[in-house]
Amino acid sequence: MFGKKKSEAGITLIANNCKLSGDIHFSDQLLVNGTVNGKIYAEAGSKARVTVSEKGRVSGDIRVPNVVVNGKVSGDIYSDKHVELSAKAEIVGNVYYSLIEMVMGSRVD
Repeated sequence: MFGKKKSEAGITLIANNCKLSGDIHFSDQLLVNGTVNGKIYAEAGSKARVTVSEKGRVSGDIRVPNVVVNGKVSGDIYSDKHVELSAKAEIVGNVYYSLIEMVMGSRVD
């Protein structure tokens, strides 16, 4: 309780009524329900995860170790660990990955 500090993971939410213009650098979890116009990146080799929900939109590159997409991404995705493309995922760009999971219905152009 006292003395030793615990490392607390944080979740950052970009709500569906939010539009963010600019680059985002984070270290834990990022949930995109709104719109991001810019690059999203986290330290390579970390446990960072970005999730683009069904209503989420990203215009820019994503450089995050763990990526889950169920919305639209216009840009390249770079992941040194895991990429998951859910049923409604639409990617316009290249996807670079170590491991990928694609559900029927996801699309990469």
